[in-house]
Amino acid sequence: MGTATDTRELGPLLRGWRERRRLSQQELSNRSSVSARHVSRVETGKARPTPEMILHLADSLDVPLRDRNQLLLAGGYAPQYRDRGLDDASVAVVMDGLRNLLDAHLPYPALLLDDYWDVVDSNAAVDALLQGCAPELLEPPVNVIRLCLHPGGLARRIGNFAEWASHLHHQIVHRAECTHDPRHLALAAEAGSHLAGTPRTAPTGSPVLALELTADDGGRLRFFSTSAQLTTPTDATLEGLHMETFLPADEPTRQRFS
Repeated sequence: MGTATDTRELGPLLRGWRERRRLSQQELSNRSSVSARHVSRVETGKARPTPEMILHLADSLDVPLRDRNQLLLAGGYAPQYRDRGLDDASVAVVMDGLRNLLDAHLPYPALLLDDYWDVVDSNAAVDALLQGCAPELLEPPVNVIRLCLHPGGLARRIGNFAEWASHLHHQIVHRAECTHDPRHLALAAEAGSHLAGTPRTAPTGSPVLALELTADDGGRLRFFSTSAQLTTPTDATLEGLHMETFLPADEPTRQRFS
């Protein structure tokens, strides 16, 4: 979230996160083991919580690390989570390890994405997925939501576009609802604009939703994807990183990449 929240009171910020999670004060009390009366006093500014209490309530509300820093600032305390660039020496070992995982996934495609679905890095196999995309969509930062849904991107090559687009749109809308981050909200709105007139579909009876792509020679590629992220980040930049890996969903696709 932007620095505009720095000058706002802590109580309304916490109440906003609680309402975003669709929790009553009593439900937050049950989840956090903090009395509903104290939750109410914090939200109305009648009690000044310690930084430990702020972080405890934020943890119970699953507030992102950057926004926990904003809550601390609103409460009159120093931020606790660092927010360094991905090229900072202090996170070099983590980034090297993640890039090694990208290469270890070869010969199949894998991408490292940030919290906004921008590509941080990828392995060489990803190039086979991007053939025919408009050059401007491949200018950094490359956003995979935009790349999949934009008519100049992969949209025209995705055989099951309605299903795949519905899946992506659900992901970004859910994320925007959880964070209310302006960038997430803008991306959700952009995704919706690309899907105007596209019917939203429910999952089929298949065990996984496969991405079906037309190859440059007219053949068909079918992949299912997995997503993984760091489970114990203490740096706000690392928190949103996640790795998207693609595996062949049929034998012809496996043979093409073997």
